[in-house]
Amino acid sequence: MAPSLPASPRSAGAALAVFGVLILVLTLGVSAALAPEVGSASAGNGTQQTLVGSQGGGPGLHEKGSVYLLEGKETAWRADGTDSYFDVTMLDNGSVLAGFMDSGYEECGPYESPCTHTGFRVIDPHANDSSAEPEVVYEYSFPVRTRVNSEVHDVELLPSGEFLVTDMEYERIFTVKNGEITWQWNASSQYDAPEDPTRTDWLHINDVDAIGEDRYLVSVRNAHQLVVVERGEGVVEVINKDEDGDGKGDPTLLRQQHNPQWLGNGSVLVADSHNDRIVELHRNAETGEWEEAWALYGAEGVPFSWPRDADRLSNGNTLVTDSLNQRIVEVNESGEVVWSYKTPQVPYEAERLPEGETVGGVSYADSNDGDVGDGQIPVLSFLLMVAQTGLQVPFWFNELHVAVSLISIFSVLGGGALVVWGTVRD
Repeated sequence: MAPSLPASPRSAGAALAVFGVLILVLTLGVSAALAPEVGSASAGNGTQQTLVGSQGGGPGLHEKGSVYLLEGKETAWRADGTDSYFDVTMLDNGSVLAGFMDSGYEECGPYESPCTHTGFRVIDPHANDSSAEPEVVYEYSFPVRTRVNSEVHDVELLPSGEFLVTDMEYERIFTVKNGEITWQWNASSQYDAPEDPTRTDWLHINDVDAIGEDRYLVSVRNAHQLVVVERGEGVVEVINKDEDGDGKGDPTLLRQQHNPQWLGNGSVLVADSHNDRIVELHRNAETGEWEEAWALYGAEGVPFSWPRDADRLSNGNTLVTDSLNQRIVEVNESGEVVWSYKTPQVPYEAERLPEGETVGGVSYADSNDGDVGDGQIPVLSFLLMVAQTGLQVPFWFNELHVAVSLISIFSVLGGGALVVWGTVRD
């Protein structure tokens, strides 16, 4: 009978596996215990209203989308039951205009049924009847190839009665009235297009704002650029121009941004999403180039993580939607938090009522000379982004926890392999 191998491989494997579990549990436990409190700051008398478009949660953030109204920090009403909602606007009659994406449609055009539709809805919240549920009273939508990176993220109502819409499926902006498209600008007139933009996340046009008569500010996310489009003229200005011939702007100035706000007088406020900051850009009067004038990297002791909206309010403060930290914060010019709210799901955009997002606003460009707020730009790894968007990990979960998780996983797997190997060879 062959002699048995020492138990050391099994013992070492068990110890390695236990180490993997302990290091993960201890790291997460200590981080959770020491994490700063977010969403607790309050201001005013608690009756201020904030309208929120929530993209939701789940893998890809395409579950449990909703639109809701906060009075102070209490939910006055909520419309849900949709995969995702995006940009939201309160109309003069009290109804809400919202970009959306939802699955389960039978009318699918060239795609297999059931399919996904995207477009916009008008939601009547029944503000004068608190017992009634919000109701979708109008919808304009069309089928798209996939649920991911094909959505309508933004819509606004023009004085002409047209709806101004972004479209990531065909990479365009267009206007629609009475269900018919009345005008459109195709990004292929400015950018080199793939053969079929519906098969790739080409430009990811995610925002459009009317900043003058027939003059629109457009966020071209994947090109790291903002462009001003004039109806009948095309692109008349590019913010963050392509300097090296790759068709994209400088990613240190803007990187996959969302929801710019035109402040006027050569200033624009931007949620600089993949640089994890809010930045105000100012046009240099001498060179005509756009330069950083003010930037904020975090609030409440927590660095921003994929912020996707920033509005300069009438009181001079800035309302920030910090998506992956699942919070909304209002800060003053120095970065001090005056109000904050921890959201139940991943928010896309928020507006303080009654003004909503305005064209024109207080600029910090002339009164501030640099960065303010907490921290530096965090290095957001691909794995951390996967964890944040797929698992909705807590706001304090960062690159350190990704590394510890990997160490833990490999320790447990390696330890288990040693135990099995020792048992088989025994």
